[in-house]
Amino acid sequence: MDFDTVRKKARADLKGYCRVCPACDGRACSGEVPGMGGIGSGSSFRANIESLAAHQFQMSAVHAVKEPDTSLKLWGRHLSIPLMAAPMTGTTYNMGGSLSEADFAERIIEGALEAGSLGFIGDGADPLMYESGLRAIKKSNGHGVAIIKPRSQKEIISRIKMAEEAGALAVGVDIDGAGLVTMALKGQAVGPKTGDEIASLVESTELPFILKGVMSREDALTAHDAGVAAIVVSNHGGRVLDFTPGAADVLPKISSAVKGKMLVFADGGVRWGADILKYLALGADAVLTGRPLIIGAFGGEVEGVSMIINQMKQELFQAMLLTGTADVQKVLPEILRPG
Repeated sequence: MDFDTVRKKARADLKGYCRVCPACDGRACSGEVPGMGGIGSGSSFRANIESLAAHQFQMSAVHAVKEPDTSLKLWGRHLSIPLMAAPMTGTTYNMGGSLSEADFAERIIEGALEAGSLGFIGDGADPLMYESGLRAIKKSNGHGVAIIKPRSQKEIISRIKMAEEAGALAVGVDIDGAGLVTMALKGQAVGPKTGDEIASLVESTELPFILKGVMSREDALTAHDAGVAAIVVSNHGGRVLDFTPGAADVLPKISSAVKGKMLVFADGGVRWGADILKYLALGADAVLTGRPLIIGAFGGEVEGVSMIINQMKQELFQAMLLTGTADVQKVLPEILRPG
């Protein structure tokens, strides 16, 4: 299997919902929600790409780093790369329907596991979406994270219990899903949460609790005060609010406020291994990626997902080697050129 084969098959099976563009920058799919694009003008999708691209490395090959270490431990699990599969659902209305929710979830979770990574599963209007993801997590012996839409407290806690029974490694809410068009179209009530409501969800489980969709220092501090174990700096792939900044633009300020007190993940625009290193230099502990793994899952099944993660791992290793970075857990901001 090679990348050209994977991309060709994915392009056919995604049926125009994703064009599998040479550069996945959101231009061809602007406004296609449901679908794979960014909401409205698509500017928030593009902002993720552009904010990362604006950062350049200070290249260096005169140093003692010979074998960069790309691995880390997360909640007792060893990961070979600080990259995880973002929570994604909606194969029917977002991805063309040629692949079932169950098959998609299994390919993401198993492919991530095969590559030494970790997969997140998502929630959606159809109960089958979340249930399919939980089955995939259970099959992988708990090597997965369950993320739930910001539903009513009762509904979220019910789904947290389901995740616990499936053996999930961690659980959380993608608070940035509060305005999802697709949920509204399906008559599913979602909305913002107060700090007290988040604290109540944290207290409902012994699992590490993740809050995805944090885009401000203030929200990050509220999450910390509520006892959240990790946040994901994310604008939901540009799919919920037009004209937001990219994750890379807001990450440094957020990280400076809470890093070391809780885990800080970043999500948005990751296409290359070098993007992972940029996010780490900007203050993330690990990152998530979504759209590239959809192409892997549709075009190459479990092997396709694993192949893309492994390619990013090689690219990350190379970027670390040429910036003098020895360890993904000790990335210096100075490897990026001053803006």
